[in-house]
Amino acid sequence: MIDPGKSLSRPAVHTRTRVLRVLGTASTVLEPILTGANADLGFKVEGKVLDGNVAHQVGVIAPESFDIYDQWFHNLEFVWTAHSIQPIQLERIARWKDIGKVALVGRADADLPPVPGGAPNRLLFVQGDGRLSDNPTERISMLPLSHCADSFGYRRDLLPDGANVENESWAWLLDPSWKRVTLQNNASIGAIDAVLAVRAAGLVDFKDPGNLSIEEIDRLMGVLMALRKRGHFSGFWETQAQSADLFSNGRTRIGSIWSSALVLPALRGIDIRTAAPKEGYRGWFGGMSLSRHADGYALDMAYEYLNWWMDGWPAAVVARHGYYFSALEPVRSHLTSTEWDYWYGGLPAAEDLPGPFGDPVVRRGSVREGGSYQERISKVAIWNAVMDEHNYLVRRWHDFLNFRH
Repeated sequence: MIDPGKSLSRPAVHTRTRVLRVLGTASTVLEPILTGANADLGFKVEGKVLDGNVAHQVGVIAPESFDIYDQWFHNLEFVWTAHSIQPIQLERIARWKDIGKVALVGRADADLPPVPGGAPNRLLFVQGDGRLSDNPTERISMLPLSHCADSFGYRRDLLPDGANVENESWAWLLDPSWKRVTLQNNASIGAIDAVLAVRAAGLVDFKDPGNLSIEEIDRLMGVLMALRKRGHFSGFWETQAQSADLFSNGRTRIGSIWSSALVLPALRGIDIRTAAPKEGYRGWFGGMSLSRHADGYALDMAYEYLNWWMDGWPAAVVARHGYYFSALEPVRSHLTSTEWDYWYGGLPAAEDLPGPFGDPVVRRGSVREGGSYQERISKVAIWNAVMDEHNYLVRRWHDFLNFRH
């Protein structure tokens, strides 16, 4: 079982009457993490869990309702512009120097080509004039924490005739033989999956797949709408629980999925695999920001919570449903060697491994698709993104989602 107090000190500067409010999603605002925080910090931590679309809307319009915004880097385009969050002072982050290169350069190795889309470093540092860029300063917009390389999942027991599982490709999402396809309904995520699929199928050649022009958005939607009219898509999902239900009940046999969904009870016993596409992965990077309303004790508590995360125990919890952490050594110290070898090392599991809630989710002998952390992150083909023409993309994406025969 997970020990929430492992290797963590208990600061005694606050009382239990004080409350830190965390706004986020089910990806990282997990009950074991909240329980651990309440056990190890001298104040109460409350989490408000919403789906990504609603969470970023609340982040923009109601910054007074939270102290910490636990979300994704591409959403900084909204909350920073709305002045909903304040800069994080690096002098108050004790283990900032442990942050790895992926957060700082936007790719697994500085020698690799730049990756299109919303790389975390692009909006990381706060400049003197208030702009965000990759130029290092002593203030940041969001503390980079959890991230992953995502692809799509498929039911191996529902393979179409002739499917070659040795040659996994994003183009499968458009193949008529794979009918019953699902996509995530967030335009900054689901549309990126669609871009990868359309490009892999050779149907549209995008100049910059992370920043489409209006003409390219129209061409993308033309492909998707033609498929929609033929009944190609079985549904769209907002939360990982919804995606798990679509796969488990057989309505979907291929489509967008997050690694964290694979540990949900709905998918126990379902023969589902996440692909290692030859074209590479869709990457995402999450972190935490401070509400502009956080000050005094609330601000002190917020920094304590950020530093608690940087000590690595919460990162070990999210590792158990497939997410990586920006500071490798702290998280490694809170995983068993077997867990580290499986989740980060790409090696076969030497024993059954627990999920974030303590129940077994990885069976002995299993191997994570795509290999090690370095191998998988090196193959990120595009990061989730908010494009220059985001508003137009969202309108066209909603037309696609709301189409009725």
